Amino acid sequence: MAKMLIFGMGYAAGHIARRLEARGWEVAGTTRDGRAGSIAFADEAAVLTALREATHILSSVPPAEGGDPVLARYGEAIAVAPAEWVGYLSSTGVYGDTGAAWVDESAPIKGRRPDRNTADAAWAALRGDMRVFRLPGIYGPDRSILDRIAEGRAHRIDLPGQVFSRVHVEDIAGGVIASFRGPAGVYNLADDEPCHQNRLVEWGCAMLGAEPPPLQSLDEAGLSPAARAFYAENRRVANGRAKRLLGWTPRYPTFREGLAAV
Repeated sequence: MAKMLIFGMGYAAGHIARRLEARGWEVAGTTRDGRAGSIAFADEAAVLTALREATHILSSVPPAEGGDPVLARYGEAIAVAPAEWVGYLSSTGVYGDTGAAWVDESAPIKGRRPDRNTADAAWAALRGDMRVFRLPGIYGPDRSILDRIAEGRAHRIDLPGQVFSRVHVEDIAGGVIASFRGPAGVYNLADDEPCHQNRLVEWGCAMLGAEPPPLQSLDEAGLSPAARAFYAENRRVANGRAKRLLGWTPRYPTFREGLAAV
Protein backbone atom coordinates (compact mmCIF):
# COMPACT_ATOMS: atom_id res chain seq x y z
CA MET A 1 0.00 0.00 0.00
CA ALA A 2 1.19 3.53 -0.80
CA LYS A 3 1.88 5.52 2.35
CA MET A 4 2.24 9.30 2.46
CA LEU A 5 3.82 11.10 5.41
CA ILE A 6 3.03 14.82 5.46
CA PHE A 7 4.87 17.30 7.64
CA GLY A 8 2.37 20.03 8.45
CA MET A 9 -1.29 19.23 7.73
CA GLY A 10 -2.27 22.72 6.66
CA TYR A 11 -4.74 23.97 4.07
CA ALA A 12 -3.04 22.70 0.90
CA ALA A 13 -1.62 19.56 2.49
CA GLY A 14 -5.03 18.68 3.88
CA HIS A 15 -6.54 18.75 0.39
CA ILE A 16 -3.72 16.55 -0.92
CA ALA A 17 -4.29 14.10 1.94
CA ARG A 18 -8.02 13.83 1.25
CA ARG A 19 -7.41 13.19 -2.46
CA LEU A 20 -4.97 10.40 -1.65
CA GLU A 21 -7.18 8.83 1.01
CA ALA A 22 -10.01 8.72 -1.52
CA ARG A 23 -7.67 6.64 -3.70
CA GLY A 24 -7.01 4.18 -0.91
CA TRP A 25 -3.70 5.60 0.33
CA GLU A 26 -2.64 5.51 3.94
CA VAL A 27 -1.83 9.07 5.00
CA ALA A 28 -0.11 10.16 8.21
CA GLY A 29 0.61 13.76 9.11
CA THR A 30 2.53 15.61 11.77
CA THR A 31 1.07 18.41 13.86
CA ARG A 32 2.53 20.41 16.71
CA ASP A 33 0.28 18.84 19.30
CA GLY A 34 -0.18 15.36 17.88
CA ARG A 35 -3.95 15.72 17.91
CA ALA A 36 -6.11 12.70 17.14
CA GLY A 37 -5.10 10.95 13.95
CA SER A 38 -1.73 12.71 13.67
CA ILE A 39 1.84 12.36 14.90
CA ALA A 40 3.37 14.94 17.21
CA PHE A 41 6.19 16.68 15.36
CA ALA A 42 8.41 16.44 18.45
CA ASP A 43 7.80 12.69 18.89
CA GLU A 44 11.07 11.74 17.22
CA ALA A 45 10.65 7.98 17.56
CA ALA A 46 7.20 8.02 15.94
CA VAL A 47 8.30 10.33 13.13
CA LEU A 48 11.41 8.26 12.36
CA THR A 49 9.29 5.11 12.23
CA ALA A 50 6.86 6.82 9.84
CA LEU A 51 9.78 7.97 7.67
CA ARG A 52 11.06 4.41 7.36
CA GLU A 53 7.61 3.14 6.35
CA ALA A 54 6.52 5.94 4.00
CA THR A 55 6.59 5.47 0.25
CA HIS A 56 6.04 9.23 -0.22
CA ILE A 57 7.07 12.19 1.97
CA LEU A 58 5.84 15.78 1.69
CA SER A 59 6.65 18.88 3.74
CA SER A 60 4.36 21.89 3.71
CA VAL A 61 5.87 23.52 6.81
CA PRO A 62 7.04 27.09 6.11
CA PRO A 63 10.47 28.17 7.32
CA ALA A 64 10.92 30.45 10.31
CA GLU A 65 13.63 32.99 11.02
CA GLY A 66 15.70 30.27 12.64
CA GLY A 67 15.52 28.08 9.53
CA ASP A 68 13.35 25.23 8.30
CA PRO A 69 12.14 23.23 11.33
CA VAL A 70 11.61 20.01 9.36
CA LEU A 71 15.10 20.08 7.86
CA ALA A 72 16.65 21.05 11.19
CA ARG A 73 15.10 18.10 13.02
CA TYR A 74 14.59 15.43 10.38
CA GLY A 75 16.56 16.51 7.32
CA GLU A 76 19.24 13.83 7.67
CA ALA A 77 16.63 11.11 8.08
CA ILE A 78 14.61 12.34 5.10
CA ALA A 79 17.76 12.42 2.95
CA VAL A 80 18.30 8.68 3.41
CA ALA A 81 14.67 7.56 3.78
CA PRO A 82 13.64 4.68 1.46
CA ALA A 83 10.67 6.65 0.08
CA GLU A 84 10.31 6.65 -3.69
CA TRP A 85 9.09 10.27 -3.77
CA VAL A 86 9.84 13.35 -1.64
CA GLY A 87 8.27 16.78 -2.16
CA TYR A 88 8.26 20.25 -0.64
CA LEU A 89 5.70 23.05 -0.95
CA SER A 90 7.62 26.28 -1.46
CA SER A 91 6.61 29.76 -2.64
CA THR A 92 6.97 31.81 -5.81
CA GLY A 93 8.04 34.56 -3.41
CA VAL A 94 11.58 33.22 -3.86
CA TYR A 95 11.64 34.97 -7.25
CA GLY A 96 11.19 38.41 -5.76
CA ASP A 97 9.92 41.34 -7.81
CA THR A 98 10.17 40.97 -11.60
CA GLY A 99 8.41 44.19 -12.54
CA ALA A 100 5.41 42.20 -13.87
CA ALA A 101 7.63 40.14 -16.19
CA TRP A 102 7.06 36.41 -16.59
CA VAL A 103 9.25 34.19 -14.43
CA ASP A 104 9.94 30.46 -14.70
CA GLU A 105 11.91 27.90 -12.70
CA SER A 106 15.23 28.91 -14.27
CA ALA A 107 15.09 32.35 -12.62
CA PRO A 108 17.49 33.07 -9.73
CA ILE A 109 16.27 33.03 -6.15
CA LYS A 110 16.26 36.63 -4.93
CA GLY A 111 13.14 37.05 -2.83
CA ARG A 112 12.94 39.41 0.15
CA ARG A 113 12.73 36.56 2.71
CA PRO A 114 16.14 34.94 3.19
CA ASP A 115 14.62 32.14 5.28
CA ARG A 116 12.29 31.15 2.43
CA ASN A 117 15.08 31.35 -0.15
CA THR A 118 17.41 29.22 1.97
CA ALA A 119 14.76 26.59 2.66
CA ASP A 120 13.82 26.32 -1.01
CA ALA A 121 17.45 25.77 -2.01
CA ALA A 122 18.10 23.32 0.84
CA TRP A 123 15.13 21.14 -0.01
CA ALA A 124 16.01 21.14 -3.71
CA ALA A 125 19.51 19.89 -2.85
CA LEU A 126 18.43 17.36 -0.20
CA ARG A 127 17.98 14.41 -2.53
CA GLY A 128 18.44 13.67 -6.19
CA ASP A 129 14.76 12.80 -6.54
CA MET A 130 13.32 15.94 -4.88
CA ARG A 131 10.23 17.72 -6.17
CA VAL A 132 9.89 21.35 -5.10
CA PHE A 133 6.60 23.07 -5.87
CA ARG A 134 6.65 26.87 -5.93
CA LEU A 135 3.19 28.22 -5.22
CA PRO A 136 1.70 31.72 -5.61
CA GLY A 137 -1.38 32.93 -3.73
CA ILE A 138 -3.50 29.93 -2.74
CA TYR A 139 -7.29 30.08 -2.73
CA GLY A 140 -10.19 27.65 -2.54
CA PRO A 141 -13.20 26.80 -0.37
CA ASP A 142 -13.36 29.00 2.75
CA ARG A 143 -10.24 30.86 1.63
CA SER A 144 -10.88 33.18 -1.29
CA ILE A 145 -11.62 36.78 -2.23
CA LEU A 146 -15.31 35.93 -1.85
CA ASP A 147 -14.81 35.37 1.86
CA ARG A 148 -12.89 38.63 2.24
CA ILE A 149 -15.58 40.56 0.38
CA ALA A 150 -18.34 39.04 2.53
CA GLU A 151 -16.39 39.93 5.67
CA GLY A 152 -15.65 43.49 4.52
CA ARG A 153 -11.89 42.85 4.33
CA ALA A 154 -11.36 43.29 0.57
CA HIS A 155 -9.44 46.29 -0.78
CA ARG A 156 -8.86 47.91 -4.14
CA ILE A 157 -5.41 49.47 -4.23
CA ASP A 158 -4.45 52.20 -6.69
CA LEU A 159 -1.33 50.55 -8.15
CA PRO A 160 -1.62 50.49 -11.94
CA GLY A 161 0.26 47.62 -13.53
CA GLN A 162 0.41 45.47 -10.39
CA VAL A 163 0.01 41.81 -11.34
CA PHE A 164 0.01 38.57 -9.39
CA SER A 165 -0.56 34.87 -9.97
CA ARG A 166 -2.67 32.47 -7.95
CA VAL A 167 -3.57 28.80 -7.80
CA HIS A 168 -6.66 26.92 -6.68
CA VAL A 169 -5.90 24.49 -3.87
CA GLU A 170 -7.24 21.55 -5.90
CA ASP A 171 -4.77 22.35 -8.67
CA ILE A 172 -1.94 22.11 -6.14
CA ALA A 173 -3.16 18.65 -5.22
CA GLY A 174 -3.43 17.75 -8.89
CA GLY A 175 0.11 18.91 -9.63
CA VAL A 176 1.62 17.09 -6.66
CA ILE A 177 -0.15 13.86 -7.57
CA ALA A 178 0.85 14.20 -11.24
CA SER A 179 4.49 14.44 -10.16
CA PHE A 180 4.40 10.94 -8.65
CA ARG A 181 5.06 9.63 -12.17
CA GLY A 182 6.99 12.62 -13.45
CA PRO A 183 10.65 13.60 -13.25
CA ALA A 184 12.21 15.21 -10.21
CA GLY A 185 12.82 18.95 -10.20
CA VAL A 186 11.32 22.33 -9.42
CA TYR A 187 7.82 23.18 -10.63
CA ASN A 188 5.68 26.31 -10.58
CA LEU A 189 2.02 25.47 -9.98
CA ALA A 190 0.03 28.55 -10.95
CA ASP A 191 -3.03 29.33 -13.04
CA ASP A 192 -2.90 30.60 -16.62
CA GLU A 193 -4.00 34.20 -16.13
CA PRO A 194 -2.07 36.50 -13.78
CA CYS A 195 -3.96 39.73 -13.19
CA HIS A 196 -4.31 42.79 -10.99
CA GLN A 197 -5.77 42.12 -7.56
CA ASN A 198 -8.41 44.78 -8.24
CA ARG A 199 -9.79 42.73 -11.12
CA LEU A 200 -10.26 39.79 -8.79
CA VAL A 201 -12.02 41.97 -6.21
CA GLU A 202 -14.33 43.49 -8.83
CA TRP A 203 -15.20 40.09 -10.28
CA GLY A 204 -15.94 38.71 -6.82
CA CYS A 205 -18.15 41.69 -5.97
CA ALA A 206 -20.13 41.17 -9.19
CA MET A 207 -20.62 37.50 -8.27
CA LEU A 208 -21.95 38.43 -4.82
CA GLY A 209 -23.92 41.49 -5.92
CA ALA A 210 -21.77 43.66 -3.65
CA GLU A 211 -20.51 47.19 -4.20
CA PRO A 212 -16.74 47.22 -4.92
CA PRO A 213 -14.67 48.83 -2.17
CA PRO A 214 -13.28 52.30 -2.92
CA LEU A 215 -9.98 52.70 -4.75
CA GLN A 216 -7.34 53.61 -2.15
CA SER A 217 -3.62 54.19 -1.85
CA LEU A 218 -1.58 51.75 0.20
CA ASP A 219 -1.42 54.24 3.05
CA GLU A 220 -5.17 54.91 3.01
CA ALA A 221 -6.01 51.18 3.09
CA GLY A 222 -4.27 50.70 6.45
CA LEU A 223 -3.06 47.24 5.51
CA SER A 224 -1.16 44.94 7.85
CA PRO A 225 2.59 44.57 7.19
CA ALA A 226 1.96 41.14 5.63
CA ALA A 227 -0.79 42.43 3.35
CA ARG A 228 1.26 45.48 2.40
CA ALA A 229 4.23 43.25 1.54
CA PHE A 230 2.00 41.46 -0.96
CA TYR A 231 1.91 44.62 -3.07
CA ALA A 232 5.69 45.12 -2.91
CA GLU A 233 6.24 42.42 -5.54
CA ASN A 234 4.93 42.24 -9.07
CA ARG A 235 5.32 39.16 -11.27
CA ARG A 236 3.70 36.71 -13.67
CA VAL A 237 4.44 33.06 -12.88
CA ALA A 238 4.86 30.68 -15.83
CA ASN A 239 3.50 27.15 -15.41
CA GLY A 240 4.69 25.57 -18.68
CA ARG A 241 7.24 23.23 -17.12
CA ALA A 242 4.65 21.41 -15.02
CA LYS A 243 2.40 21.10 -18.05
CA ARG A 244 5.16 19.72 -20.28
CA LEU A 245 6.88 17.35 -17.85
CA LEU A 246 4.05 16.28 -15.54
CA GLY A 247 1.13 16.36 -17.94
CA TRP A 248 -0.57 18.66 -15.44
CA THR A 249 -3.36 20.97 -16.56
CA PRO A 250 -5.07 23.25 -14.05
CA ARG A 251 -8.70 22.37 -13.53
CA TYR A 252 -9.24 26.07 -12.82
CA PRO A 253 -7.10 27.89 -15.42
CA THR A 254 -8.32 31.34 -14.36
CA PHE A 255 -9.89 32.96 -11.31
CA ARG A 256 -13.26 32.90 -13.08
CA GLU A 257 -13.54 29.10 -13.07
CA GLY A 258 -11.96 28.88 -9.64
CA LEU A 259 -14.29 31.35 -7.96
CA ALA A 260 -17.31 29.79 -9.66
CA ALA A 261 -16.32 26.44 -8.11
CA VAL A 262 -15.82 28.05 -4.70
